[in-house]
Amino acid sequence: MNVDVIAVQPWRFPAGEFIALAKPRLNVLVVASAAVGYWLGAAAGGDTVVLFSTVVGTALTATGASALNQLLEREVDALMVRTRLRPLADGRLQPIEAGWFATVTITTGLIALVLGANLLAAATALATVLLYIGIYTPLKRRTAFATLVGAVPGALPPMIGWAAARGTLGPEAWVLFLIVFLWQIPHFLSIAWMYRNDYARAGLPLLPVIDPDGRRTARHVLLFAAALVPVAMLPSLNGATRGLYAVAALFLTSGFLLVAIRFVRRRDLNSARWLFVASLVYLPLLWTALLVNRLPAP
Repeated sequence: MNVDVIAVQPWRFPAGEFIALAKPRLNVLVVASAAVGYWLGAAAGGDTVVLFSTVVGTALTATGASALNQLLEREVDALMVRTRLRPLADGRLQPIEAGWFATVTITTGLIALVLGANLLAAATALATVLLYIGIYTPLKRRTAFATLVGAVPGALPPMIGWAAARGTLGPEAWVLFLIVFLWQIPHFLSIAWMYRNDYARAGLPLLPVIDPDGRRTARHVLLFAAALVPVAMLPSLNGATRGLYAVAALFLTSGFLLVAIRFVRRRDLNSARWLFVASLVYLPLLWTALLVNRLPAP
């Protein structure tokens, strides 16, 4: 006699899937940028509670924004090789689970910023989420201009930290914004160039997709990388840093520009990969130079 056995799977909380939904590797730089913004804006020593609240609040709102982005783009993600194994695209999480996860994390993050830092820091974080999810995400399916739009919320994290430290957003905070804004374009275009076939398969009209020979893409990379050179020097002009920062910023940004020029000349997979790696190295080193030179002279 054949007996059909129905296996009952025990309930489990898919923690690993929610961690993947949070894009932790991407959001490390977001949180680090907010922390740098706080330390640059804070008085000597800062406030540990405010810093902790800023880091936790930014991490949670960034986590929720990443989850919402994947929720809205799950069908597009399923079409691309590099994203088809994401939890929602692969069906390992249900949309309602991701929706609740995003709601809870964003709400908790904003509360942490309001209570532990101030209302302006929370408002800046909320603006980041709204711009990223409400404008950039749907616009990415329609126009290559979305890359510039997406660079705006991507450049706001250091301003969250500055707002938490000062309660205002002065010119120094906008300099930090400009540095990250300009840096993002070569960074993202290098990724888009490497995976342009994937983006084309998903029907996303990013610049490398609609620019087969790469000339327009190269011009954008060169323009923004070159503009970054003088902008990265600005903190040394207002007395916020010591002279050593100017040397470090010039060295780092000129090196980044040289890698960008290499991509402009070659426009191949290898040069795009080098540009991507250089972008990942550049920003943390520049933040480190800013922080070191922010310390009082011995």
